[in-house]
Amino acid sequence: MEMNIVDVRENLAEVINRVAYAGDRVILRRRSKSVAAVVSMEDLALLQALEDQADVNAAIKARKEKGAVPLEKVKARLGMK
Repeated sequence: MEMNIVDVRENLAEVINRVAYAGDRVILRRRSKSVAAVVSMEDLALLQALEDQADVNAAIKARKEKGAVPLEKVKARLGMK
C-alpha cells in the first residue's frame, strides 16, 4: 500500500492499525517519490535479523581473508593500549 505523507498525517491512527493488526506495509510518498515505509514490529525484527546475519557473514569472510592484521597490532601501531 502506498500513501502520500499528507494523507498519512490525516489518517495516522488508521495507518498504524493497518500495519499493526492487518500486517500491511505502507510506503510513504512525497512528491511521487517513495521516501519511507511503516512496517510491523515483526517485519522490523525480521529485517534486523537479516542485517545481523549479513554482519556475521561479513565478519566470517573477513577473518578468512589473507593479510589480516590482528587488532592488537593495529592498536600498538597507533599507540593505543
